[in-house]
Amino acid sequence: MVTFPVDLFLVESDLTPLEGRVSEFFDGLTIWQPSAKKTGLRNAPKVSIPGDTYEDAERQANNYFLTNLWGDGLPIVPPSSSRVDWILKGTDLSRHDSLGKLLPRGGIVTVETAAVSLVMAGGRPEYFPILLAAIEAIMVPELVHDSWQATSGSTFPVVVVNGPIANEIRLNSGFGLLGPDPQRPAGASIGRALRLLLQNVGGALPGVGTMAIFGHMRYTNAVFAEDEEGIPEGWPTFATERHGFVPGTNAISVFVSTGAANIMRRGTGKETLEQEAFEGLEKVIDYLQVPHIHYLRGYEEGTPGALMMSRIVANQLAGLGWTKEKIRNYVWERSAIPKASVDRTGLKQWIEADSHPDTKASVELDPWPISRKPENLILLVAGGQHPTHNFWFQGNSRRVIGQKVDTPKAWGELLQQADRDLGCASDVCLI
Repeated sequence: MVTFPVDLFLVESDLTPLEGRVSEFFDGLTIWQPSAKKTGLRNAPKVSIPGDTYEDAERQANNYFLTNLWGDGLPIVPPSSSRVDWILKGTDLSRHDSLGKLLPRGGIVTVETAAVSLVMAGGRPEYFPILLAAIEAIMVPELVHDSWQATSGSTFPVVVVNGPIANEIRLNSGFGLLGPDPQRPAGASIGRALRLLLQNVGGALPGVGTMAIFGHMRYTNAVFAEDEEGIPEGWPTFATERHGFVPGTNAISVFVSTGAANIMRRGTGKETLEQEAFEGLEKVIDYLQVPHIHYLRGYEEGTPGALMMSRIVANQLAGLGWTKEKIRNYVWERSAIPKASVDRTGLKQWIEADSHPDTKASVELDPWPISRKPENLILLVAGGQHPTHNFWFQGNSRRVIGQKVDTPKAWGELLQQADRDLGCASDVCLI
C-alpha cells in the first residue's frame, strides 16, 4: 500500500510528491506477491470464553468480538457450535460450500460463515435462504461490490423479496417495513447478518476497508418484501417485471442505494382525487430532478433509484388509469435535468469522464434524463396502508440482480417450529 496525506488529493494540490515515489507504484505492481498461500482459513480453532455465570460469559464474548473488530457496536449473539448448527438447518448445502469472495479484503464466504453471521445477528434458520441468495447476488460481478464496498459514499444494498417465502418467514411489506418490528423481525436480522459479512469477510471497516465519510446508512441494510397482496390488478410484481420470474417464485432483487428519503405526497385534503394523484407525482419528480452524480452508476443497465408507494396510493393511481409503465414513463420524462443545471453543478464533467460511450454522449442532451431508458427506474408497491408519503431510494447501482431463493427439504418443519417459537404467522394472530 502506497499512502499519502489527504492534502495531496484536494483540488489544486501540489502533485510533485508523487514523482519522487513513483517507483513504489511500479514495485507494487510488478514485485508484489500474496502473503496468503492457500485459500481461506479452514477449521479455525474454537474460542473458549470464561465467565462466572452465563451472563458474564456472554458479556465477555461481546467484549472479545469488539476487541477483534468482529462486532458492529450492538450486542451480538455468541455463535456457539449448537447455534450455528441450528441455522444450518435452513439449507441443504454443505457448511463447507463456498459462495464466493467478498472484496476488498477478499475473504471467502462459506455457508458456515454466513450461518455464523446470522447467529450473531439474532436470526433464525428460516431466514437463511434469503441471506444466502442475497450474498450470492451481491457477488455477481456486474454489481461491482468491490467498488461500493470501499467508496466514500454511504452506500448500502437493498434486498426486495417476492414470493410466498416473505409471508412464511414474517418479512415485513407494510407499516414500518424499514424499521424495527417485533411482529416481523426477519428483515432486521437478515440485513444485519449481511452487514456483518460485508464487514468481517469483505473488510468494510470504517476508515480502513471502507472510506464512507458518514458511514453506511443502517446496521441492518434494507431487507423487505413487496406488498404482493396490495398490488393493483394487472400490475406485475417486481421480480416478474424486472427479471422475468414466474409469479409465485421465491426470489430476491438486489440493488445498491446511496441514500433514502421520505417524500410527502398528500395535500391539505381540499384537492380532488385526480389533483392529489397528479401533485403527488410532481413532488416526486421535483425531488428526482437533482443533478445527482450517482445517477451515472446505473445509467445504462442499472437503476437511478427505486420509488416505493403504498398499496393505497398504487390503487388510487390504478383507478385513475395509471399503469406501472405510465407512471414510470411520466416520472422519467419529467425528472430530466435541464442542461443548465448539468453544467452549473459540474455533473457535465462526470458525464464526459464516464467510461461508457453512450453515457458520455448523453452530455449533449437537454434536458438530461436520469437514466438511459424509463425501464431502469424501479417502482415498488410496499409500505403501510396510508396515502400520505412515498419513499425514494437513491440508486448507485450498475445492475439490479435477480436471484431465486432455494429452501431446504425440511422447510415445512422449520416453519412449524417458528410457529411454536413465535406464535402463528397469520395476520389474525398478530397484535
